[in-house]
Amino acid sequence: MINWIWMTMLIIGLIFAVINNRMDEVNAAIFEGAEQAVTLSFGLISVLVFWLGMMKIAQEGGLLKALSKFLAPVIGKLFPEVPRDHPAMGYILSNMTANFFGLGNAATPMGIKAMEQLKVLNGGKDEASRSMITFLAINTASITLIPTTVIAIRMTYDSQNPGEIIGTTIAATIVGATSAILIDRYFHWRRTRRKKVR
Repeated sequence: MINWIWMTMLIIGLIFAVINNRMDEVNAAIFEGAEQAVTLSFGLISVLVFWLGMMKIAQEGGLLKALSKFLAPVIGKLFPEVPRDHPAMGYILSNMTANFFGLGNAATPMGIKAMEQLKVLNGGKDEASRSMITFLAINTASITLIPTTVIAIRMTYDSQNPGEIIGTTIAATIVGATSAILIDRYFHWRRTRRKKVR
């Protein structure tokens, strides 16, 4: 569906460019955008490789395991339907750890695996379970300690202090994650209450 939306927007844009005789500007924008995309990609690759390497060292050194153990009681309360020894719990913890370090690209595969395992726990139903909804809310508004990707973008565009956003990012993501959890809990409570009334 999203591919059709993008294709429609692209075709409409090209038609308007032809009608308004602005194809030269469109061609210039395409080449300029492609150049910026390559520059940005190389900037992101260097920082992402560095932090993925750091995560690998942290994993080998046992830091991620310790962090997972530290988070396990909290995650257990957020996902009461998921057994502690179930693979979904491991993927959820790995996803959250990657998000802590701003590694959205590394967190995505873990998030997909977590959803697959949560769907197995849900009996393979197409309707999302409470745990799936909670995970989606937390993953979307995840707490980020080091916004790696944003720092990389700021470095690419010669920011004088690329890391100055760390404090505000931590504050904003804590507020976002807390709000997501509270909203999720409120709607779960409302749904449970309606079922009891019926």
